[in-house]
Amino acid sequence: MELFLAHIINGLILGGIYALLVTGFNLLLLEGGIFQYAYPHLVVLSMYISWMVLTWTNNGFLAFLAALISGIIFGLLTEPIFRSLSKKSAAIASFIVSLGIAIIITDILSRVINNGKQIPFPDSLRGDQALVSKGLVVFSLGQLFTLLGSFFAVAIVFYFLYKTKTGRAIRATAQSPSTARLMGLPVVNISILSYLISGILGGASSIFLIMSLGSAASSLGNNLALKVLAVAIFAGLGNLAGGLAAALILGIAESFVMGYLPGDWANAVAFGMIMIIVIIKPRGIFGMKV
Repeated sequence: MELFLAHIINGLILGGIYALLVTGFNLLLLEGGIFQYAYPHLVVLSMYISWMVLTWTNNGFLAFLAALISGIIFGLLTEPIFRSLSKKSAAIASFIVSLGIAIIITDILSRVINNGKQIPFPDSLRGDQALVSKGLVVFSLGQLFTLLGSFFAVAIVFYFLYKTKTGRAIRATAQSPSTARLMGLPVVNISILSYLISGILGGASSIFLIMSLGSAASSLGNNLALKVLAVAIFAGLGNLAGGLAAALILGIAESFVMGYLPGDWANAVAFGMIMIIVIIKPRGIFGMKV
C-alpha cells in the first residue's frame, strides 16, 4: 500500500509538470495553429540558464528568477518567428521551423554549456526536507511546491482564459482570427500575450523540473517534447481541459511503469497509449480543438 501511494504522489507531480507544458503547447496551437515542438527545449534551456546564474551568484532565488525570466524572454522572442507562419496557416512549416530550433538548442547544450555534461542542482534548490516520511512514502518540501505550484499555475491560466474579458478575446481570436479582426480585436497584441503566457508557463515548468529532477541534460528537451506530444494527441490537439486530464493520466501511468516494470518502459507506454487512441479515436479522447 505504501509503494502504491508513493507512485500516486510521484505520478501527480509528473502529471502537474506535464500539465504545465501541454497547456503552454496547446495555447500556441490554439492561438496560431503553431506546432511548437521546441517549446520543451526552451524550458530545458531556461534550466541551463538558471544553473549558470546559480554558478555565478550562488543565489538560489536569483537562479529561480532567471529561469522564469528566461522562459518569458524565449516565449516573446519566438512570437515574431511564428507570426508570419500563423498568418499563412502553415502548420507543417511551423513544425519544421520549431524542429530546427529544437535541434539547435540540443546541439548547443550538448557541446557548449558545461562541456556538454549533465548539470546538477544542489539539494537546497530541490527542497529535500521531508515533510512526511513513513516507510516508502516520502513527501518533501520541493515535491509539495511542485505539486501545488503546477496545478495553481494551470488553474490561474484557465481562470484567465475562461473568466476574464482578455481571456475571451484570446479564445475568440483562436477560433477565428479574421472575425476577430473585423470585430476590432488587436490580433497582434493578443498573439504576443499568448506567447507571454506560454513563456510564463515554460519558466514555471523549468523551476519545477529543477526541484523534481535535480539535474538536466541535453537530451531532456527531446524526452519532454515526446511526452508533450503524447499528452496532446492523447487528449486531442488544442484541447486545454483534456490536456490537463491526459497529463495526469500519463504522469500516474509513467510512475507505475517505472516502479513496477524493469528497464525504461515509460516512453513505450506513452506512445503505446497514443497508438491505441489514434486507432480508436483519431481526434483524441476529448476531441481536437484546432
